[in-house]
Amino acid sequence: MKDYEKDLERMPLYQKADEIFNTVQEIADLVPEENEYLQSIASHMVGDAMIIQAKIAGAEAGDLYDIRMENAAIIRKAARDILVVDHAFEAFDFEDVEYFTMVRKQIEEFRLLFIAWVEGFDKWNYYIDRWGMFNPPGVGPFDKDPDDDLPWDGPDFEEG
Repeated sequence: MKDYEKDLERMPLYQKADEIFNTVQEIADLVPEENEYLQSIASHMVGDAMIIQAKIAGAEAGDLYDIRMENAAIIRKAARDILVVDHAFEAFDFEDVEYFTMVRKQIEEFRLLFIAWVEGFDKWNYYIDRWGMFNPPGVGPFDKDPDDDLPWDGPDFEEG
């Protein structure tokens, strides 16, 4: 196992995401096979839990503020989608719906870790997001990129 993977697995946020994934997978395993509708919803729920873990890894590997924030937004959406799926399970008389109380508790714990994680993003390590969604505070999509003023001492590619 690479150092990057070890570091990731030691992160409390990633550990909590793994806990959520395992709980969600166990709930999905309880869905009766003949209930195609709940099977489909359970599949999406498991997919959302997998996305959370993958996007944490992507944000950690990407390191740039805008990439990290984009991944964070996807993580937030996936976690919120898991939170509301219990309503569908209740509506279709899933007999083990009480397990969602555990998922809600885990996601709340995850949310608190998530807040601290996002606060730790390096706001000075960024490229300007020209779409305007994931810039650090005070940076806009039409701002001049300070890197444009750096002199270029490399080869002149236009000369052939």
